[in-house]
Amino acid sequence: MRVPLSWLKDFTPVQASPEEVAHALSFLGLVVEGVERADKPWAGIIVARVLETRPHPSADRIQLVDVDMGDGEALQICCGAFNMKSGDLVPLAALGAVMPNGLEIARRKMRGEWSNGMLCSVPELGLGEEGLEKGIYVLPGDLPVGQPLAEALGVGDDVVFDLDIGPNRPDCFSIAGVARDLAAFLNLPFNFPPMGAAAVDPAGSAAVVDPAGSAALVEIAPDATELCPRFTATVIEGVRQAAVPAWVSRRVSLAGMRPINPVVDASNYVMLEIGQPNHPYDMDKLAGGSLQVRRAYEGEVLVTLDGAARELCPDDLVIAGGDGEAVGLAGVMGGATAEISPLTNTVLFEAANFDALSVARTGKRLGLSSEARARFERGVDIELAGLAVERFVSLLGPAVRRGPTTDLGRQEAPKVTAVLRAQRAALLLGVPVSANRCAELLTPLGFQCEPAGDERLAVTMPSWRPDCTREVDLIEEIARMHGYENIPRQLPARPMAATSLSREQKARRLVRDIIAGTGANEAWTTSFLSAEDMEKTGLSTSRALELENPLDQSQGLLRTSVLPGLLRSLQFNVERQIGAVQLFEIGNVFLAPLPGERGAYLAEVDEREQLGLVAIGRDIDARWSAQAWEVLRGGLRLRAVRLADEAAPPGTAGMHLDAFHPGRRAVISAQGRPVGVVGELSPKVTSAYGFSSRVAALVVDLAPVLGAVTGMGAAQAVSRFPATDMDMAFEVDEGVAAGDVAGTVESSAGQLLTSLALFDVYKGPGLGEGKRSLGFRLRLRAGDRTLTEAEVTRVRVAVADAVSSAHGGVLRVG
Repeated sequence: MRVPLSWLKDFTPVQASPEEVAHALSFLGLVVEGVERADKPWAGIIVARVLETRPHPSADRIQLVDVDMGDGEALQICCGAFNMKSGDLVPLAALGAVMPNGLEIARRKMRGEWSNGMLCSVPELGLGEEGLEKGIYVLPGDLPVGQPLAEALGVGDDVVFDLDIGPNRPDCFSIAGVARDLAAFLNLPFNFPPMGAAAVDPAGSAAVVDPAGSAALVEIAPDATELCPRFTATVIEGVRQAAVPAWVSRRVSLAGMRPINPVVDASNYVMLEIGQPNHPYDMDKLAGGSLQVRRAYEGEVLVTLDGAARELCPDDLVIAGGDGEAVGLAGVMGGATAEISPLTNTVLFEAANFDALSVARTGKRLGLSSEARARFERGVDIELAGLAVERFVSLLGPAVRRGPTTDLGRQEAPKVTAVLRAQRAALLLGVPVSANRCAELLTPLGFQCEPAGDERLAVTMPSWRPDCTREVDLIEEIARMHGYENIPRQLPARPMAATSLSREQKARRLVRDIIAGTGANEAWTTSFLSAEDMEKTGLSTSRALELENPLDQSQGLLRTSVLPGLLRSLQFNVERQIGAVQLFEIGNVFLAPLPGERGAYLAEVDEREQLGLVAIGRDIDARWSAQAWEVLRGGLRLRAVRLADEAAPPGTAGMHLDAFHPGRRAVISAQGRPVGVVGELSPKVTSAYGFSSRVAALVVDLAPVLGAVTGMGAAQAVSRFPATDMDMAFEVDEGVAAGDVAGTVESSAGQLLTSLALFDVYKGPGLGEGKRSLGFRLRLRAGDRTLTEAEVTRVRVAVADAVSSAHGGVLRVG
């Protein structure tokens, strides 16, 4: 929500700097997302008086206008409008002025006559659209000739705060609500601006209620009363002659809405200022000049102001004319049939209160957003309707004539009270506060506080604060007004037992440290995917869970893998000419469980924590991801974990298999169960993401891996004694996995083994049919001595016997 500082000052005399105001608003919970300085408009445009108008000697559609720009001299202007006369005040764009649309004013000849500037219309000044009387903007009142137009019309420099208002603060979806909070926080008075004649012209007269004026005829259907607790309607005549002050259109524009005409601008101004959505109908376009409030008929069609035809249902509330034809969608958007136009002279002004849930349901079902819906679905104070009528009429000025207001179904806002204990407030806030201090902080916000004895207050909530119903809500208000920055940090009152990270938390942090140590950067990606994302990554959607109400219709599935998100992030970096990128993520994935399975938390959801790693760049291939896995495996001291080549493993390992290159992948098994895949992505996946080089990847379920951690261990001093390297090659059946053999070697070599690597795989002459040779390099070292030949031999014999026993492997010699 955009809030001009000058508008806030109508309610409270703020003298603080814009930076101080922004700080105060943010600490009040009305987060300032941006501060924009709006310079005074219309530089170079001044007030001029028309001295004489005369025909152009060579053009029928242009006249010559002599104006006085304050120096007493006649200045000739060529003008295509004929609506001004001698003595009128008009805006003159002098030579060198730059118009709001970027046009620079220069001396020009028009059909042989010089024009020394330009007289301006309402649209050219950005104050609205062209009205019925097209032409130059004839200025009201007795303004000083030669004065800059902005100063003459009361429009100056301004500052606009862009606020992020939470849905729990409907009162602050208005300038008045923001000003009330700010005034209370800065200890300033708060008052509504004048709603009568002084709102426009202190010396003028307002449009008072004319008892003889037309009264609006309104009817609320019996089955619609619960959806419309209050409806006011007022007939206002003579709006064609109405003119709102320039500062009204200026503020509407600064608040993010487009100025259109006096009636619409005044309507929008009232909504923005006090938070009451409203709607003016062209009275002459209403059948019978009356309104009905009713539920929509099944299949009824309404063309809304945006020009779209909307099919309605009985859950929707509509405003209809006397003939029953819908002219508006209650609380959401008006209809096109009774839209205000330049010809409108009589309006029926609606200011009503509609059920929040009904408005929200209708807007959501129709996919229709509006400023009115945003306010009604959060809750509008039922007491505001009458104030909105007075403000609207006052802005239109004395030219209009209003009749009495028809007010139907008015219900008093229910009184919500709560008992506030000062002791409870002090306990929750951690600062001492008395009942008197609580009352001092709450009263400026509109809360009525009465002493209830024993440092207690009986507090009545204001009608504009539906979010406050309990004692704890009041304590939150006290915290806001006291200032969060004034609440010191301190330990909880009760001493807590010393705690430490769990084994799993330590292991998870170690995983992050180890992977980051390989050169990868940690990423965070969204948990929502599209079916296209999964298809590009080679993943099936068969176990994907569909969201009932996705924030983005293009991301309607919960992710079953972290891989698509990582690949999109990788693509983002590669498209920006970043050559080498390594990313990893630890995040939760969600799967529909297989028949007979039960999810970790709910029967309908199998939620798992997953580690993903992707890398691209020169020299990146399947070996890179395998080496990264070995670094992780070694760092976690994983024992019951191996790599294997399995055709169709179950679980998430099987899900990811198609994403990887068939000949450059391996399945990760933990405690005998496939839990992930490591290797190189398939060319189909890399081309789908636009990668021209290989992509290494690793995806693994984290829980079974952390369950296989044998111990975090303490750091050991580096041995001062030399290591002994020993190569051992075993002839085994082709079906025997290298990872299984490596596990046997590792477990049988004992404490002297410091590293193990598979350096050779051979298949060919010299080996039997269906056999292959696996060559391993073992590094042995003791921390307190140089190893003897006998010790090395004992390890060699133990390893050879273990491989022979477990896998039928034969140690190759020579």
